[in-house]
Formats: sequence, structure tokens, C-alpha cells
Amino acid sequence: MNDKPKRGLVAGHADFAAGLIGAVEMISGCGDVLIPIQVRGLCGDDIQKLLYDTCMESGVRVIFTDLQAGSCTMASRRVLKQLGEGVLVAGANLPMLLDFAMSSNENAIEAASTAAERGRAAVSVHGAPP
Repeated sequence: MNDKPKRGLVAGHADFAAGLIGAVEMISGCGDVLIPIQVRGLCGDDIQKLLYDTCMESGVRVIFTDLQAGSCTMASRRVLKQLGEGVLVAGANLPMLLDFAMSSNENAIEAASTAAERGRAAVSVHGAPP
């Protein structure tokens, strides 16, 4: 692992965050720029408090979540509104997080936008009828 500053939170159900961050670390060695937020057994208010506290402690203003309308995403939207700054990327995937973690762009919000495009472009369907 390297000593880069934290750049983003990854929030999701069960082991989603830890699993993706672990894969980012294994592939790139850059997993430590991401902070996992696992919400097992937490209600919406608890998730919001955890996200808010983590953003305040870390200074991170980029949040990646698993589901577009999931509890982590809803809580993240409220947190970013409360903070008055930041960006939320819902529907995070491994190519997206690799792009973000390895980005040389010092502006984490811009890096998140680029990473979101990379994540969208990485989705494909093989063997389906035309």
C-alpha cells in the first residue's frame, strides 16, 4: 500500500465496499485512497451519521455507492446537501474505482466524473441477440 491521501468513500450493502476496495488494492496497489463504509444492520439515519462523520474526519467529498436508489445513496445525497459540496456516484463498479484510485487528477471531483464515464463504458453484454 502507498501513503496517498484518502480521496473517496465507497458505501454499500454487506461486504460490497470492502470487496471492491480489496480488488482495487490487489490490482493496482491504490486501494488505500478509498474508505470502505459497510452498512450491515444500520438504519438510514445511522448510515447518514456514519457517512457525515467519515466525510468530516477525512475531508473526503466523493462518495461511491452500490445502488442508485439504495439506502447508502439516499443517505449520501443528504450528507452532501448538508456539507454543501461534493459528488455522489451511484452504481459503482471495479473499472470505475480503479480509474478513480489511479487517477493523477488532483481534483477528486473531476477524477470521479472521469471514473464514472470509465465505469459506464466498461459495461457490456456478450452473447445476447442483436
